[in-house]
Amino acid sequence: MASWLKALAYGAGGIAVVGMAALVALQEKLVYVPVLPGVARAYTVTPARFRLTYEDVWLRASDGVRLHSWFIKHSPNHRGPTILFFQENAGNIAHRLEFVRLMMQKLECNVFMLSYRGYGESDGSPSQHGITYDAQAALDHLVKRADIDTSRIVVLGRSLGGAVGTVLTKKNPDKVAALILENTFTSILDMAGIMLPFLRWFIGGSSAKGPKILNCVVRSPWNTIDIIDQVKQPILFLSGLQDELVPPVHMQLLYEKAIEHNSNCLFVDFPNGMHMDTWFTAGDRYWRTINLFLQRLAPDDK
Repeated sequence: MASWLKALAYGAGGIAVVGMAALVALQEKLVYVPVLPGVARAYTVTPARFRLTYEDVWLRASDGVRLHSWFIKHSPNHRGPTILFFQENAGNIAHRLEFVRLMMQKLECNVFMLSYRGYGESDGSPSQHGITYDAQAALDHLVKRADIDTSRIVVLGRSLGGAVGTVLTKKNPDKVAALILENTFTSILDMAGIMLPFLRWFIGGSSAKGPKILNCVVRSPWNTIDIIDQVKQPILFLSGLQDELVPPVHMQLLYEKAIEHNSNCLFVDFPNGMHMDTWFTAGDRYWRTINLFLQRLAPDDK
């Protein structure tokens, strides 16, 4: 029995060592994927391809990193809501233009698309601290614009973008009117146990069991579950129940945590929605849901 327990301890220790080495060496490549396999980092298209009127906006994050973004205006005199859009972890903002084109059509909004550091034409390398600075730079730019209604800035984040948007919204209760989360995870710590199942006992978020001894080496934990209840603005949760990457229960857990302290929360699920295509498979119901949410904030007075 003693030899068996010793072998078990050595095995567990070996798994922890291998897991720690993998996390230290590869975690940024797992969390951030600026370039899709077989696709150049450069933008393959611009908003002009979709007949969208846009402006190239160059920003400086607070740590000096130069960032690229697109501001897409609905129409010259339009004063509707402005969506500050934070994308998923893979690819760049050009890959979201079909979604943005439809969003502008259905919601009659302006859209600001930020390219995270290390993505697209932005300088630097992605990290949690860095991308948090990037998001703040984008919001600070928007609140200074004279051509939008700065009281109707709404953050929309999908997957990783939801984690980014939650941090930004929490920190800026006077600048962000509302938050929309789509297929967002509770934390990267929880996702690590899903992507690397053999590490599940050694890593996890605040509700996970086990010693979680590898949490300390994760540089981008994105603990959305630990801050979502600190967001005071209205929150809309959009969950695709066929999400093959982020278990839908993550969105349910985020909602349950938020609603404990914020009565202005709405959870809507879409039975056929997968991680990347919920907006497409849900059709008009997806856009109606967001439109009604925006109308609750402030009726469109155009």
